[in-house]
Amino acid sequence: MFFAECALSGRPSVLNERQSAKTNKTILEDKFFMAVIVQAEGLTKQVESGGQPLIILHEVNFSVEAGDSLAILGASGSGKSTLLGLLAGLDSPSSGTVYLDGTDIFSFDEDGRARLRGRLAGFVFQSFQLLPALTALENVMLPLELHGAPDARERATEALRRVGLTQRMDHLPKHLSGGEQQRVAIARAFVVQPKILFADEPTGNLDAATGSQIIELMLELNRAQGTTLILVTHDEALARRCNRQLHLAAGRVM
Repeated sequence: MFFAECALSGRPSVLNERQSAKTNKTILEDKFFMAVIVQAEGLTKQVESGGQPLIILHEVNFSVEAGDSLAILGASGSGKSTLLGLLAGLDSPSSGTVYLDGTDIFSFDEDGRARLRGRLAGFVFQSFQLLPALTALENVMLPLELHGAPDARERATEALRRVGLTQRMDHLPKHLSGGEQQRVAIARAFVVQPKILFADEPTGNLDAATGSQIIELMLELNRAQGTTLILVTHDEALARRCNRQLHLAAGRVM
């Protein structure tokens, strides 16, 4: 009877109103999720080599949406690692800029960029970069302790559990395999729940099978935490595991 009265009066039913509100909410959530979190604009890097200018990157433009995964591909010398360093603000461009979460990172000095990275980004390197005198657990706790987290041990323990290293927490890096060391590095990167994870050849020192497992683990954490993943690799098979691929050749996006 109520729905009939609504139809006769020309007013939408409560059900339609609720459905409309739900649709609007979904649209807003989708817009939030699809927001651009990394944007490169006219990014160029030039150095002097033998008294002559050498262009490493030339007018690179692209963007990455929040929660996405992007693989940067290219032959040795194509500018992959240089691009990753610029995106993270570890190096300065000759021209152009990078926006992280809407902030122009090169509007800050080096200390300001370091603080921004500490708030937004995590890193995984080819050479693991673990502190040899610290156990796996202590390595993962370190960034939390630097941020003053009171529950550093509990969060680090959980992070190591998620990467399958519960039984190896008290081992030093030298007593871990290469794959295990990279898992510790991944746990350390994700434990601070960064919005963006930068990974530079994270499987470069691993065999193919272990490398594939490491990429799968990173993508699983990417999906679980909504962390934007940007990785450099020369392996096209591994790159295809990411949602998007960006190919570099002689410093230009192909």
